Amino acid sequence: MNRKKGLKLFTPVELGSLNLKHRVVMAPLTRSRSEQPGGIPGDMMVQYYSDRASDGGLTIGEATNISLTARGWYGAPGLYTDQQVEGWKRVVKAIHAKNGFIFAQLWHTGRSSHSDNQDGNTPVSASVDASYWEDPNHLVSAPGGWVQPSPHRALDISEIPGIVEDYRKAATRAKAAGFDGVELHAGNGYLLDQFLQDGSNKRTDSYGGSIENRARFLLEVVEAVTSVWGGDGVAVRIAPAGTWNHMRDSNPAALFAYVAEQLNRIGLAYLHIIEPRVKGNVTIDEGQGPIAAEQLRKVFQGRSSQPVASSPTPRNLPSSMASPMPWPSDGTS
Repeated sequence: MNRKKGLKLFTPVELGSLNLKHRVVMAPLTRSRSEQPGGIPGDMMVQYYSDRASDGGLTIGEATNISLTARGWYGAPGLYTDQQVEGWKRVVKAIHAKNGFIFAQLWHTGRSSHSDNQDGNTPVSASVDASYWEDPNHLVSAPGGWVQPSPHRALDISEIPGIVEDYRKAATRAKAAGFDGVELHAGNGYLLDQFLQDGSNKRTDSYGGSIENRARFLLEVVEAVTSVWGGDGVAVRIAPAGTWNHMRDSNPAALFAYVAEQLNRIGLAYLHIIEPRVKGNVTIDEGQGPIAAEQLRKVFQGRSSQPVASSPTPRNLPSSMASPMPWPSDGTS
């Protein structure tokens, strides 16, 4: 790493409403340590986050379910009950005690689930694709271990406002728990991503077909969550050209450029980008640079005049920084 660029990691930066003392951010890491049943953060999670908090640093919390029917990973925590809020209060308090900050990552897994995770409910998606649950390479974490996903169903258009409301309620609960902001997980083949990409979205209504229609669900969720937090307390995570969870799109450059352009009007705290060299938790192209960030930094303006800073290749940083995160940018570097 260039020494001058390396030193910049330890300089202050404004991120939405936060003034960070350095630019090393702990990325979200699923650890399946919530107390069961109930997905409640307990002592193990308090210790885990406290150990990793830093003075003036940002932690992005692990993917957190917005509802019972959003669940797709056994042991992941939630933000849809009072007991979960009380558990998260302890986690947030431990991070704030070290003068750190934390965003909650709000999550709906969509088709990447098993009915056993959802009290028998059928997982949902933008459209039905039997090849997804029939593929033995697709496994999800369930109470009985790693299993293939259950068959999913397409959401009826009348159900979509209810899920948007679930995101808003989770954002409200995150505020009650004391978080400093929220990040929407719209990557890695989970529900919001399933609507974005035309490999998984075959709808013929106002949520399918054109790029504008496929982005509609995400933008409605962003608006709902910013009604609680304001733009500077909200972030979005996307995975342009990502292939994890059987994802694909016919024109990812155009799709994600449109998404970034639309997010400009929100005034997000930041845009979190998973580079296509990363598939799940595996680097599939070690030598590939931050191609997605380089493209989108030309489009995404954000709220800050700070330069975009992408992490080096995963081998140069701990796993917590393996997914590059561009800061809000005016296109400079």
